[in-house]
Amino acid sequence: MVLNARLDHRNPLVFDTHELGRRPGALQRLTREIDAPKDLGIQGVIGVPEGAPVVLELRLESVMEGVLVTGTARAQAEGECVRCLEPLELALEADFQEMFSYPDADDRGRVKAEPADDAEEDEDRLFIEDGLFDLEPVLRDAVVLALPMQPVCQDDCPGLCSECGARLADDPDHHHDAVDIRWAALQGLAGSLEDGEKDEMSGEAPRSAPANEKQEK
Repeated sequence: MVLNARLDHRNPLVFDTHELGRRPGALQRLTREIDAPKDLGIQGVIGVPEGAPVVLELRLESVMEGVLVTGTARAQAEGECVRCLEPLELALEADFQEMFSYPDADDRGRVKAEPADDAEEDEDRLFIEDGLFDLEPVLRDAVVLALPMQPVCQDDCPGLCSECGARLADDPDHHHDAVDIRWAALQGLAGSLEDGEKDEMSGEAPRSAPANEKQEK
């Protein structure tokens, strides 16, 4: 059971349901701009910077078992392109819907005579505590689902050169002459032979020639 104990009504992500009441069918619409909490997004990849504005549009509906919260969060996310590693910005719009249950009601909205020991059943449920609920865990889950796991600055970003790391979008004609290492040694040998042929054509005698002439004399 996830109880929102000791919630602070001054927290911008904590909402008060007392005005909504517990009459099934009652509705309340809210718009609130908050500062983004820390680590809102996919750590090390992309997210909403801490303190950046986040606009929340919420619809609170009272039902038998609690309050059904439907909403949208809008913000500007920042990250790094996974291809070219350049900074990028992304307009984020995350939709969510979550049920916040009354602690004294079962899943059919009936008041419990005694607390039940249904740990497995209540493990993933969120609850209203003293008329308050905390939207932060719901917001975090919604933002992570709305963000790309591999953000790119543009869909056709060519990335970086695998040999020198140059950004290919800045130089579409960038390339390196491919050299097959299997032929590198032969190319070096061919170069040496060409140099020898040039020496012969220029009339230069081999280095051993003078020594041979002295011996003959």
